[in-house]
This record gives sequence, C-alpha cells and structure tokens, in this order.
Amino acid sequence: MTTRQRHIAHLHLHARLSEEQYEKIIELMCGITPHVQAVPPDAVQLDLTSALRYFDMSPYDVVQTAMLRLKLFYGIECSAGLAGNRMLAAMAADASAPEATTWVPAERAAQWLAPRPVAALPGIGRSTATTLGKFGLHTIGQLAELPPATLQRLLGSAQARLLAERARGHDPRPVVPAEPAEHLSADLVLDRDCLDPAGQHRAVLGLADQLGQRLRGQGRVAGRLTLTVRYADRSSTTRTRALPESTGHSPALAGTALTLLAGLGLQRARVRAFTVRADDLRPAGTAHLQLSLDPGADRARAVEAAADRARRRFGPDAVRPGTLAGAGPGAPVSGY
Repeated sequence: MTTRQRHIAHLHLHARLSEEQYEKIIELMCGITPHVQAVPPDAVQLDLTSALRYFDMSPYDVVQTAMLRLKLFYGIECSAGLAGNRMLAAMAADASAPEATTWVPAERAAQWLAPRPVAALPGIGRSTATTLGKFGLHTIGQLAELPPATLQRLLGSAQARLLAERARGHDPRPVVPAEPAEHLSADLVLDRDCLDPAGQHRAVLGLADQLGQRLRGQGRVAGRLTLTVRYADRSSTTRTRALPESTGHSPALAGTALTLLAGLGLQRARVRAFTVRADDLRPAGTAHLQLSLDPGADRARAVEAAADRARRRFGPDAVRPGTLAGAGPGAPVSGY
C-alpha cells in the first residue's frame, strides 16, 4: 500500500501583525484547508494534501491562491515554500524572495539540500556549525553522507540522530491546528463617537454575523453571548444572556445581541466601541436543536451554508447580510 504524498506550504508574511490581524489571517487560510498551523509571529503552515482534490488544482496553484487572498484582503506580501514536510517547506520559504514560491518536490529534496550550508538546517546553531566546520563539514550534503557513527562521535547520539534525518530531508511532524479558543469575540472600535441608534444597530448586527461565520467555520456552537459597549468617556457597560439553544446560526446570534443592545437604552449615548463575545462553546454535533415546523428556518440555514461556501471561495465580504449590503466594507460604522 502506498502512502499519499503530503504537500506542505509555509507562508512567511512580510508584515508586522497585531494578534487580532494574525487570527484573521489564520481564519482566511482555513478557507483553503482546515489544517493550518500558526507559526508566530509572522508565518503560517498549511497542509494542502486534502485540499487538492477540492480545488482540483496543483499544489503550486493552491499556494498562489493563498498568496493572492492575502494580497487582496489584507495587502500582505509573503514568501512561500512548498515541499513534502514542514522543515523543507520552511527552508524553501526562507530561500524565496517576496511574492515568490520555491517548490521542492520530494524527488528533488536531497539535491536541493545538498549545496546549502549546514547552518541553514534547523537545529544547527553557531556552535554546532563551528564544530562541524572544524572537520570539513560545511554543506548539508556532506552531513548527509557522513557515517552515523562518525556524526555521533562529533555531536552525541541524540543530536546526531536528529540532524542525520533532517540532512536527508526527513521531518515526520504533522501540521497541527491550534486548539479551539474557550471563547470567540468580535470587536469594532469606531473612528469617532456614534450617537445614531441605527448605526449602533448595524455595528452589533455586523459583529454577530462575524461570530456566526467563525463558529460555523470551526464546527462549533455557542450557548451564551456577551455584549460590551464602551463610551467616549472610557466607561463601559456589559450585559450577558444565554441563547435559547446553542447555535452558530447568525440570525439567532444577532437576535440575542440586538436584544442586549436594546436593553441598554443607549438612545443618544456617545459610543466608541462594541464587543460581542460567544461563550459556552461546544462542537456543533453535540448540540440539541429544537424541532421546527417552519420551512423558512430550513431555507434560511441552507442559504447561510451557501453563503459560507461563497465566502470561503471568494473572501469574507463576498456575501453580507441585507441590512449591511451596499454600504461597503465599512458598513457597520457608516452613516454616523
């Protein structure tokens, strides 16, 4: 039985990112493959193996798609490496110029590694490189050809065994997605005070929709929502409410979030920021759904699933709630 060849991409992002921006990039990459590993502060790794059949594209073209999305949605340039394992993909990305991709096919891995300096191999620091250089070992190819017993005498058995495997291009580590967060939150900081109740309504609606998209993308549901409103004088108000049932359905989340907003009686309050947080998270498959005889509810969920597919393919702003449509990406904060 043959083992399916893996295709790992390493994207080095040429940007200084906040924690929130980095999380959004991870979420964007999850629209290509669910197997995304964060490599803070400015890189991500993607296992494309299962995504190739879905996109019906070559590994190289899928990487170009990921780079194009980063450029279009966030204006971020990156260097990419594509290989059969995480180590080679990262080394290939290091060898790539901005907006370029270095592809190291499995059959060419040893040839590609051979002329590279030993210091380029992960796990070899300045001290180890100096030690190897004293014995005439300056390239990864020379290290790969060295008898194991000789390398063990130079470096010790544990380090020698690891470096011998890496020098031959071997790295068994899988791409491991991050553990799901205990809560999800979406926030909006306004450029100026918002006194308009309609604008406040749009802002909270937009944040609830963002949470719904993220919950469904992660296959989870929430049991409780919290709304925090921050005012121009830096004070804040927080309200929490349990959802009627655990859900990731955006209209249900929006209904509860807007109920919390209405309960605050803001009227003409000078609002500067909103945060909507989803708690009591659990896998969607474990949630109990109430039976409904309303065919409109089933249609709404079918439309929502189709919209999610469109967003994964064309970007997060491809489909938007009707209340926010036509106002552009800044819809939640327009019209103040």
